Amino acid sequence: MNDGDVLVGVVIDEQTLTLEELACACGVSVDWLSQRLDAGLLGCHSGEGESRRFASPHLHRAGRLLAIEQDFDANQELAALVVDLLEEIHRLRAGG
Repeated sequence: MNDGDVLVGVVIDEQTLTLEELACACGVSVDWLSQRLDAGLLGCHSGEGESRRFASPHLHRAGRLLAIEQDFDANQELAALVVDLLEEIHRLRAGG
């Protein structure tokens, strides 16, 4: 596998990721994730500081934040608002 290759996989709901694993899965730096965590724009499954663990919904949200920031040249707060609205629409369409 070359450095430029992208690895795609599925996170099983029972599995959790470390901060470093989440950063790698999203293709971002740990600093990028830490900024969003510190701002309250991204949560974690459990733990604090270096022992934080992330589940598949956190991976999905981080990916959406990144996509919106990049695609629309949006700042992190605007991207989080858009993701919040998308998540609310999904919840409403699902009936709950």
